[in-house]
Amino acid sequence: MSKRFIGARQTTIAREARVEGAGVHSGAAASITLHPAPADAGLKFLVTKKGRVVAEIAATYKVTVSTVEHLLSALRGLSVDNCYIEIDSREVPIMDGSAAPFVAAIDEVGLRELSAPRKFIKVLKSVTVAEGDAFGEIAPHSSFHLDVEIDFPSAVIGRQRMSLDLNPGTYRNEVARARTFGFMHDVEKLWKSGLALGASLENTVAIGEDRVINPEGLRFPQEFVRHKLLDAVGDLTLAGLPLLGAFRSVRGGHRLNSMVLQALFADPEAWSLVEAPRVRDVAALDRPFAHSSIGFAAERT
Repeated sequence: MSKRFIGARQTTIAREARVEGAGVHSGAAASITLHPAPADAGLKFLVTKKGRVVAEIAATYKVTVSTVEHLLSALRGLSVDNCYIEIDSREVPIMDGSAAPFVAAIDEVGLRELSAPRKFIKVLKSVTVAEGDAFGEIAPHSSFHLDVEIDFPSAVIGRQRMSLDLNPGTYRNEVARARTFGFMHDVEKLWKSGLALGASLENTVAIGEDRVINPEGLRFPQEFVRHKLLDAVGDLTLAGLPLLGAFRSVRGGHRLNSMVLQALFADPEAWSLVEAPRVRDVAALDRPFAHSSIGFAAERT
């Protein structure tokens, strides 16, 4: 495949991939199966019961499946445009609290480039939202750029900032392994209330009064802001298509990220739908693949 064409076409995964774990809220077993999908299918959740699809939910900012951000972050971080996500519960498994297990599952099966041109949401003018001391903005940019800043009163975290242009290599190396985090006093309150039953030191960086509780410590310098950036990638995936824009967030989180998307789409002059130029490359034509157990099929030529 000619390298000069990379990124011009839509992609899907090459074959089925399954991931199993526990839900962070319920603590119950949860699993997902990723299936190849045709061009323009997007990222779509297929809720199953006893092997039968009972609901189809597009991955948009109105999505109702819980804890989707790490999975969606991995899919967008690796530039997967189309994927059917079969899920047998209302939660995506938390795994180790990062996107790394999902990245590993996708890397194991590989990607397939489809014949259709990749589509994008292009930001045409700046959109800004604020809530309390939190601030979020998305502005025009030639690629997908993220600039995330956090500021916690805890001396363990403090003020941290990270910015990057998103691409699969940078995502794998700098973002994917950063884990979710929480303060022990908050987690203990949730446990007593019967919440966050799946949270543990296996999937959460736990912060005490003056130190990280996890015996292995942190995986990265500034792992906390890296995870916030990971979350932002996942939350902004709910735009429905890859973004061409520069995202900036200060003291934000899931709610603020969603507010940015809502403000963007509320203004029809702030964005447009564009697609990459059509290219011809016979080596990149779609190839057949084995059907999955519930009969999903990707585009063929």
